[in-house]
Amino acid sequence: ELFTMFSNSVTNGGKTTLAEKLKNMLPNCDIISQDDFFKPESEVETDERGFKLYDVLDALYMDEMVTSIRNWMKSPASSGVVTEEPQNTDDNLKNVYILIVEGFLLYNYEPLNELWNRRYFLTLPYEECKRRRSTRVYQPADTPGYFDGHVWPMYLKYKNELEENASMQVEYLDGTKSQEELLSYVYSDIIQELNKLTE
Repeated sequence: ELFTMFSNSVTNGGKTTLAEKLKNMLPNCDIISQDDFFKPESEVETDERGFKLYDVLDALYMDEMVTSIRNWMKSPASSGVVTEEPQNTDDNLKNVYILIVEGFLLYNYEPLNELWNRRYFLTLPYEECKRRRSTRVYQPADTPGYFDGHVWPMYLKYKNELEENASMQVEYLDGTKSQEELLSYVYSDIIQELNKLTE
């Protein structure tokens, strides 16, 4: 059985940390990260204000990302990074392969929409998101005004598009909650879904 979980989040919403922790807790689990599919800086468009447009699909090799996910789905056991089973793995979950896809623009790209079992979206309020982003070092570095001028408006646009799409089943999570609380909730939710899958 295959199970694909998509974890989308506002910048610095905690999706990567959550994905890494889940990987250690779930059997036969791999992660594919959207950040690994960014185009080189020279290929990313710049707007009239001089902002590099990283928070749009055109800044990513999305076709390559879809290919990577499909290749994993064809042969998850040979993906090379299947982890040892956690001690408490239920017997009926030992033959399930789990893929966590984590990123920031996953749900408005049509070819990905048929590949998921469960979708989560970590949200943050403006102040907390800006605070977290200011503590991180980016390559290339954020230019002055970049968060307010590009990052946050693109996040709001994307989130609004999702909320207007009634057919999109997404579980929204409060990114201000503790990592432990989020982890506990998502882990329980996935186990519940996996049990349904293997019944």
